[in-house]
Amino acid sequence: MTSQDVFTAIADPTRRQILDALALRECTVGELVELVGTAQPNVSKHLKQLSRAELVRARVDGPRRHYALQPDRLREVDAWLETYRRTWSERLDSLEHHLDTMDDPKEQS
Repeated sequence: MTSQDVFTAIADPTRRQILDALALRECTVGELVELVGTAQPNVSKHLKQLSRAELVRARVDGPRRHYALQPDRLREVDAWLETYRRTWSERLDSLEHHLDTMDDPKEQS
């Protein structure tokens, strides 16, 4: 996976669980194994993918690696979602207006 594959990295539900955990605090692989509920080799594999996508970084402390979220790359996802937020906002505004006119019979004509 190249560094630009943020969408591929977050497509996997286990990797999203790892990101959710790291959004709260820095974790070791062992802590992530407990939080995610999968085997250590699987967590390590997912962390490797997340590292390649530049979504997590590792800090070495003796024999342990502590992983932390690098949220900057998620801005790409946020920018992509902006179009959909505007669309939903417009649709919800239209629905609100429609519901308001249902409450007021004078506005229905």
